Amino acid sequence: MGHDPNSTLICPTEFECRPPIEVEDSRLHSCPPALPNQLSHFHWRWVPICLHDNPEAESVLERGPSKKRDVTVSDTGPTDPASTMTTFSAVDPALGYLYQARFALLEALRRLGDERPFSIFLETLDDVVFDQDGGALDLLQLKHHRVGTANLTDSSTDLWKSLRIWIEGRSSGTIPKDARLFLVTTAQVGQGSAAAYLRTSDQDRDVQAAVRALLSTATTSQSSANSAAYSLFRKLNEDDRITLASVISILPGVAGITDLDRELRREIWSAARQQHREALLSRLEGWWYGRVVNQLRSSPVEPILSEELQLKLDDLRDQFHQDALPIDEEIFDVGVDLSPYAESHFVQQLELSGVNKRRILRAVQDFYRAFAQRSRWIREDLLELGELGRYERRLTEEWEIVFEQIADEVGADAAEETSRQAAQRLCKWVEDADIPIRPRISERSLTRGSLHMLADEMRVGWHPHFRERLRHLLMTEAAS
Repeated sequence: MGHDPNSTLICPTEFECRPPIEVEDSRLHSCPPALPNQLSHFHWRWVPICLHDNPEAESVLERGPSKKRDVTVSDTGPTDPASTMTTFSAVDPALGYLYQARFALLEALRRLGDERPFSIFLETLDDVVFDQDGGALDLLQLKHHRVGTANLTDSSTDLWKSLRIWIEGRSSGTIPKDARLFLVTTAQVGQGSAAAYLRTSDQDRDVQAAVRALLSTATTSQSSANSAAYSLFRKLNEDDRITLASVISILPGVAGITDLDRELRREIWSAARQQHREALLSRLEGWWYGRVVNQLRSSPVEPILSEELQLKLDDLRDQFHQDALPIDEEIFDVGVDLSPYAESHFVQQLELSGVNKRRILRAVQDFYRAFAQRSRWIREDLLELGELGRYERRLTEEWEIVFEQIADEVGADAAEETSRQAAQRLCKWVEDADIPIRPRISERSLTRGSLHMLADEMRVGWHPHFRERLRHLLMTEAAS
């Protein structure tokens, strides 16, 4: 099977059971020892990744849940659902909700520099609401268009839907009279339009001219979609129209959902080195989306606090320090099962040492975490050239010192029970080991898991005679 060398091999299976596989140098495109009998269940595909000329990241074997794309068969042949769009498609609403969440994050990051605490709400009084201590509420109506759209004219539905919401909210008292109202849109505004007169911080801002244009449209337009909003606007007296328009600001031509990446990276530029900003941003957005979902599910609604966002950003900044690496909690939260690893070398090494099943399961957990975390570091190009190889050499050297000390103590002709006791002492050393790949990484599970990865390759072991006792495994693999 041919493949692009600048690609990642994806092997979908149960993500909860096995980690992504690191593939480096001579191990390129190889399968882990625990999996040779499971390959028939896999579905392979190649996807591109950015390698940044890092030979250690030449390829990464990653595994996730097995998901085959459904294909609908018709009289004319199979139809890929991804190639068709129905009149009932929810693409635009879905993108709209995602846009709200991303834009809310962008605006929150921008406001952190003000140093006054604030709270963020989504889908309450408006699409996005900012409540700053000691200030008026800011209510944002967001209008996202994934394809080109005409300018925001005086009769645009986007404009009049927003006006209707605001008029009704102010009339019922749900929207405070002093709240500042923002219409944020990817559309542009035409010169001389009501929206143009209401642009934020524009020297041509003219509230009275905007009111005249809106009233003219509300009086003469025949749009049935806007008729309810027209009626509400006409019923306002002149002072109320002026008061309403004075708190409205139009922000046209804002970045669309994909272009927000550039804006978000600009806001976090000082938090990480340039080549690591994408990785930091992906973690920040992952946390943010989780926080948004929790807010939408909470009752009563719990605000997202600016202090939370600042603390998360500070934490990520620390993790992307030169002496640290990011630790991904979702990896450490995954539960693992012993059975898929039963035939792997590192498990058989532990069984040879006589440790109990609970300790073996903990070792499997550590193995999984180290595999998954190291693989993500490689995919995101967070490791320096040769860093992983140097780290494994350090681990091997530390192991060798302890291993040879214990081997000398028990002697070459020690009884099996004595050898097992020695192996268990070495297993305890592994469980207590704290040899981080970088100084500011405090997660000891990665040290233990990395040692078990070396044990899986038979580069280290715990029983004084582990190579001789497990030679049959090596011979079986060589024969296959």
